Amino acid sequence: MENDHGSVVEDHGVEMSEQGQITHRRGKRDENGSVETAKASAADQEMEEMTSIEKVFEGKRVPPWKEQLTFRALVVSFVLSIMFSIIVMKLNLTTGIIPSLNVSAGLLGFFFVKSWTKILEKSGLLKHPFTRQENTVIQTCVVAAYGIAFSGGFGSYLFAMSSKTAKQSSEATSSQDIKDPQLGWMIGFLFLVSFIGLFSLVPLRKIMIIDYKLSYPSGTATAFLINGFHTPQGAKLAKKQVKLLGKFFVGSFLWGFFQWFYTAGDNCGFVNFPTLGLEAYKNRFYFDFSATYVGVGMICPYLVNVSVLLGGILSWGIMWPLIGNRKGNWYSATLPTSNLHGLQGYRVFISIAMILGDGLYNFVKVLSKTIPAIIAHARSKNMASTLPLTENGFPATDATISYDEQRRTELFLKDQIPKKVAFVGYLIVAIISIVTVPHIFPQIKWYHILVTYIFAPVLAFCNAYGCGLTDWSLASTYGKLAIFIFGAWVGASHGGVLAGLAACGVMMNIVSTASDLMQDFKTGYLTLASPRSMFISQVIGTAMGCVIAPCVFWLFYKAFADLGVPGTEYPAPYALVYRNMAILGVDGFSSLPKHCLTLCYIFFAGAILINMLRDAVGKKWAQYIPLPMAMAIPFYIGPYFAIDMCMGSLILFIWERLDKTKADAFASAVASGLICGDGIWTLPQSILALAKVKPPICMKFLSRKTNDKVDTFLETLS
Repeated sequence: MENDHGSVVEDHGVEMSEQGQITHRRGKRDENGSVETAKASAADQEMEEMTSIEKVFEGKRVPPWKEQLTFRALVVSFVLSIMFSIIVMKLNLTTGIIPSLNVSAGLLGFFFVKSWTKILEKSGLLKHPFTRQENTVIQTCVVAAYGIAFSGGFGSYLFAMSSKTAKQSSEATSSQDIKDPQLGWMIGFLFLVSFIGLFSLVPLRKIMIIDYKLSYPSGTATAFLINGFHTPQGAKLAKKQVKLLGKFFVGSFLWGFFQWFYTAGDNCGFVNFPTLGLEAYKNRFYFDFSATYVGVGMICPYLVNVSVLLGGILSWGIMWPLIGNRKGNWYSATLPTSNLHGLQGYRVFISIAMILGDGLYNFVKVLSKTIPAIIAHARSKNMASTLPLTENGFPATDATISYDEQRRTELFLKDQIPKKVAFVGYLIVAIISIVTVPHIFPQIKWYHILVTYIFAPVLAFCNAYGCGLTDWSLASTYGKLAIFIFGAWVGASHGGVLAGLAACGVMMNIVSTASDLMQDFKTGYLTLASPRSMFISQVIGTAMGCVIAPCVFWLFYKAFADLGVPGTEYPAPYALVYRNMAILGVDGFSSLPKHCLTLCYIFFAGAILINMLRDAVGKKWAQYIPLPMAMAIPFYIGPYFAIDMCMGSLILFIWERLDKTKADAFASAVASGLICGDGIWTLPQSILALAKVKPPICMKFLSRKTNDKVDTFLETLS
């Protein structure tokens, strides 16, 4: 997100200026002889010491890979994995917008282990100091674990299989198209499909990171953060960041607790405060006092937040009231607003059209960059000379390669992960999955899974390569593609809806974990963490996620009886979207209300045209053109959360105008505290709900006329 990308720009700026100075100085040596050579060499050395990160850490020992995987790192990773899985699950089940939490994971990992080591150091029991490599392992493990909360489909394809979602769609409601969540099969399914993506690209790590020099902006930004934490100056800043994060964490948690007291009934509490008036509230325009989405707004770029708000204004402010006036003409006046043959159909399917249009455009765009780049690298005769290697696989010394690059490449190639491990691991996991997944989902056959695993490494490579170029993971786009392909292949009469959703899960997990692994390899490359320790921590984190994420979802599922129902606290909006994609793929367009298909075509084309315009005008003007994907989100669930996010943007904007340096340093810490505190409050809230402990007060907001009627009624009772 914005803060991450800002760090990337700074890091890349240093790298580019370094290379430019080296090239310039080489030209001077050719012209002016040995005297200039001596001066240039001295300037080279001075500049390298100023800009080199690894020179700062030169005296520090790099621990072997086994020492990077410490017991304390795994304990901290487990605790943080639970915390972040709860946060991601809450975001999944409310709006589906999930910001990058890598910075928060790295920051809290640093805080917990640093506190641990300080206590041990004072007592004289500290054996191993806390290193940036161990910090990287923690961050990798946590991101792998909470990544399952997203790619596991608890707010999308997996919950789309349930009877709750099926009832809302009123199509494909037979038993062969429904599978309700159960803890056992969810954990089993995730273990079967989440690891194969890790094995698919391990043999290509050197090509992606060293030969192709892909940037992986999020991975680079995380490495930049961790390297900064562990320098003497960085540690001081990190302490201040963690202190501020802690304050806002506690404040956000207590605010969530305070709000709970006023939510004793339906539509009660601050969350239903008609901030902009009762008429605006009916169309879901209000500030709902959510600390989570204020924090999300501070992390997301301004353009994302404004795009979401524009989408809300276009849909709930203009389109839905106009279409609502056509009731009785375009659709039956007797249908409830939640019926897909009525107004709800326009909301859902126009949203799907925009999402598919944006996804298709970016898919083609990334592939158009990926394929020529791969071909160019393959044809280039100088590819081997980009990083000359000796016979033993270590880099040879070259004046054109910086000290940092030599050092990082040497250690990155040191702890090789045997290719046999990757190939055998992929084969074993694939065979087990092909045999067992059809037992979980009888609608999808073994040969469907086999076809998926034949093409999966190619698609995983495309996604990981595109992510390295653009920082976009198109995992959900590949998943939607699988919905349509396998849903149509199986057919409506054989449970194609459920088969399409299950195939989406298989594909989405493979390509998502593959790109995450490469991001983490980039982080490890820049922090001198061993690829072997990174891979093992990714495997451990994935295993944690396969257990933690279903358990967290199960807690939500059991605690909140109205989970997945539109208009409630946890509407799980994408579940219905994914189910209707599956129905559309199997049955075609017969179920759409009048003129809905025409509007879908218009918005599908509109999403593509807006993206084309953004690319045509260049970066300078593209920042003023909205993002279709962000605009599509409130079409279905309403713009209330967009107002919260824009409030976060406003806070950040004012802060940057008052003191940009402090805003850049501490905004992500404040945002993380707001998100984490409100997210963690969900855990005791769920426990209270399971224990049937209800809040004592219901705070409702009524119009003057309604209030007069209530007062009159109460007077008759007295």
